[in-house]
Amino acid sequence: MRPGKRRMLNPFIEPEFMAERVEKMKASIRAKVEHPFRVIKQQFGFTKVRYRGLAKNTAQIVTLFALSNLWMARRRLIGMKG
Repeated sequence: MRPGKRRMLNPFIEPEFMAERVEKMKASIRAKVEHPFRVIKQQFGFTKVRYRGLAKNTAQIVTLFALSNLWMARRRLIGMKG
């Protein structure tokens, strides 16, 4: 958990509730991050990892995430056209 989020929590709440709240925050952050990975793996077929060197891997990941962003925003982009 990020320090800023931890500071926002109430320290006077019982520890069990505090731990539950921390886990819920972590899960919400993970959920936001997992969607682009699903798009890359399922829509573009990249389910296996390739080791080709740091520069090539970095270039491929950046390109895939850019395509993923376009894929997830496709309805909004098409709506803007018409």
